[in-house]
Amino acid sequence: MLLTVSLAWAVLQAGRFLLSPLLPTIIADLQITEATAGIALALFQGVYAITQYPGGEYSDRWTRATLIVPGLALLVVGFATFGVAGGLAGFVVAAVVTGLGKGFFAIPSRALISDLFVERRGRALGLYAAGTDLGGLLASGLAILALTYATWRTPFLPVAVVLGGLTVLFALWSTEGYEVGSPRLDASGTIRRLLASPAQRRTLVAFGLFYFMVGGFINFFPTYLIEAKGFDQQLASATFAVVFAVGITIKPVAGGLSDRFRRESIAVVGLLVAAGALAVLSFVDARAFIYVSVVALAIGYKMEFPLADAIIFDNAPDDDRGADLGAARAFFLGANAVGPAYVGIVATYLGYVVAFAGLAVCLVVAAGLLYWDARVR
Repeated sequence: MLLTVSLAWAVLQAGRFLLSPLLPTIIADLQITEATAGIALALFQGVYAITQYPGGEYSDRWTRATLIVPGLALLVVGFATFGVAGGLAGFVVAAVVTGLGKGFFAIPSRALISDLFVERRGRALGLYAAGTDLGGLLASGLAILALTYATWRTPFLPVAVVLGGLTVLFALWSTEGYEVGSPRLDASGTIRRLLASPAQRRTLVAFGLFYFMVGGFINFFPTYLIEAKGFDQQLASATFAVVFAVGITIKPVAGGLSDRFRRESIAVVGLLVAAGALAVLSFVDARAFIYVSVVALAIGYKMEFPLADAIIFDNAPDDDRGADLGAARAFFLGANAVGPAYVGIVATYLGYVVAFAGLAVCLVVAAGLLYWDARVR
């Protein structure tokens, strides 16, 4: 199950991250502004965020497979729509369907891993999260091929086909049944658990700021390199791939360390490293300094993903892991959805340097909140 859901996560993330290096071409082809593109991507993230909590709680009350299989099926439809539908309307429809499918898959698959791995939860979640970076690397390569030999729509179709195959494999290999029970959601109880203490509230705000930064950075980083640093599209895509290459290694390492040491302390170190690197990246133009900053940024911020999930799972009751992580990630991803709109609008009117410097400030504030939390605990 770890292998199956991790591969599915990697492939769907490859499809999702194709949007970033292809964004300048998409903007030109659809004849839209950066602000419009940012809002469309924010819509994708918004739908993804909204479905986090119900997907998580229903997977607790029913079965994990009952949510995972339909989520994968929706992803197949969404990516296929990116590949064949025309115009801005088709792009928006594809974004909404893909966001919905990703939302139904993300929390039940994580909860399934948490069910299977308890003592080594951090490392297992780190391996799963590394699928994001494997997907990012695949996306960078596919984007270069698409920009050179095809159209921006072409690579989404093989993503849909591979996800269809993984959907069939999961359905065949899963030992869980399929059960649809009461649609009732205990949202008030979940919120009370998440906000039970000041430390938990600070943790939520800190990772919300972190996810806001990620939303803005990931969606516009290749475009930022092109517009602010003078990169061409191929070099920007290759530099984007460096971020994911670092993440494949650092996520399992950070998750494993968090099984041995305090997770919050490790998270603070990563946030400060990322903030410093992002600040340097905003003001340097020499290529050597840009590449060093990108590597340091990747090391710092990629550490946070398995740590955030593991911290929420650690604080959740055994029967409510999916609900608690789903509600927490709904908040995180709500903040994440605002990130692309923020960068798109600020970059349009004030420039990319101002936009990315603001993201660095968010990381510093997040580190301060988690440091306070670690000291209190």
